[in-house]
Parts: sequence; structure tokens; C-alpha cells
Amino acid sequence: MVDMEQATPPALIPSWRLTLGIALLALSLLGPFVAIPLLSSLGLSPALIASLSGVVLVGAEVSLVGAVAIMGKSGYDYVKDRVAQFLRRYGPPAEVSRTRYVIGLVFFVVPLLFGWVLPYARSWVPLADGDLVWFALAGDLLLLTGLVLLGGDFWDKLRALFIHGAKATFPNQSTPH
Repeated sequence: MVDMEQATPPALIPSWRLTLGIALLALSLLGPFVAIPLLSSLGLSPALIASLSGVVLVGAEVSLVGAVAIMGKSGYDYVKDRVAQFLRRYGPPAEVSRTRYVIGLVFFVVPLLFGWVLPYARSWVPLADGDLVWFALAGDLLLLTGLVLLGGDFWDKLRALFIHGAKATFPNQSTPH
């Protein structure tokens, strides 16, 4: 008797439907990143830019659904499994060292505190008199870097914040550090 958990599905043979679906999927995901800045640089009125950007975004959503329909269930499952394999291979590890965890926690918390305090203490921060976009971008980059450094276990802790019945478990505190 074959164990269904151990059996691997047969490899999907690439066909024109899969190729077209992947191309349409890539177009729907990357298209707005190209089309919207291009529309902005054409010198059109802001109302027309906003309208055309909306059309581009709706078109991207429709083509995303179309890509899945063209690929079919087996093609969609194939692409989803390949992306999941890639993310597992290059994603953050489940457990990280204590030093990496502390550095990641600092990277995660500092932008949050800075963003919370800056509106009240703007006069104390050098270079905060001008545009704050660079502070925001640096804080976002630092926060995302912290999330990657914290590892997969932290994602579970963060997710547990939004689950009503989640309980925290603490390691045994009787062992010396």
C-alpha cells in the first residue's frame, strides 16, 4: 500500500497554457510597476494619471485571474509549489542565534519608536527640518531587515498577536544564561 503523504505528484509537463499563464502572471504583477511611473512622466493632468493608473491596476487584477484560469488548477498548483520551494530555500531560518535575534529585535523596534517619537520631538532630530521621506524609507528598510533577521519563529510570535486564543510559552527559566 502506498502512503499518500509520501507520494509525490507527477511532474507537470510545460505546455503552451502554462507558459502563457506564467507570462500573464508576470505581466500582471510587474506591469503596474512599469506603467504607473511611465504615466506619471508623460506630463498628463493629475486626474488623468489617477484614472489611467486605476485602469492599469484593475487590468492587472483581471489578468491575474485570467492567468490562473489559463494555467488551470494543475498549472497553478505547479507554480505555487515552485514559489513555495524557492521561499523555503531562501527565506529566514526557523531558529536563529541569540545575537542575531537581539540585533533583529533592535532593527525592528528602533524604527517603530522613532516613527512614534519624531512628530513630538522633531526639533531634537538633526536633518528633520526638511522632507521626512528619507527617514521613512530608512525606517521601513530597517524594519524589514529586522523581520528577516528575527527568523521564522518570530513570524509565529507576531502572528499569535492576532489570534485570540493564542498562548505564550516561555523557555525554562531555571537554567542559567
